[in-house]
Amino acid sequence: MVKQQKHEPEIPYLSRIQVLVAMGVTSILLWIVAKLWLSFGNVYLFKLHWDEKDLLLGLGLGLVITALSGLAYRLCPPYRKSADYYLELVLSPLAMPDLIWLGLLPGLSEELLFRGVMLPALGLDHVAVIVSSLCFGVLHFSGSQQWPYVIWASIIGLILGYSALISGNLLVPIIAHITTNLISSYLWKMGVRD
Repeated sequence: MVKQQKHEPEIPYLSRIQVLVAMGVTSILLWIVAKLWLSFGNVYLFKLHWDEKDLLLGLGLGLVITALSGLAYRLCPPYRKSADYYLELVLSPLAMPDLIWLGLLPGLSEELLFRGVMLPALGLDHVAVIVSSLCFGVLHFSGSQQWPYVIWASIIGLILGYSALISGNLLVPIIAHITTNLISSYLWKMGVRD
């Protein structure tokens, strides 16, 4: 195996505290945007209720997304390079227990905004799923060389959006997102990438 040369990020490397604060602040900002949109946008929150079947569906979907991500990582060098760049920036400074926050904060706040508020606001149809997925993908942009990662995040947004529409429960994409973030980040930290 040939060791790839590291490229300096377009944004400077962050410390553990900076990454955790950035995750927290981003989650709070997404929550505020969702709350304001609900308050002033004549929009309702996508249905969210506890259902064991939907919990299991979300877990299964999270495992499928993780497997697809691993497949894309192995088969698509531009995606692998882009993912490594993004994950190096975000995951390298974090300790293993921090991965819990990496699973929960984005999984909850991003799903609240992109699937919980944006989908109903845009009409709960194919266009709503596509637009919310593109916005979700752009949220993961961290530099001009990151388009493969943005495209991949947009594809994941489509999967999560349709999982909400098909199940009728926001719990499914929330659990899938949390599961994917936890497992993928753990595997990346453990070096299970090749």
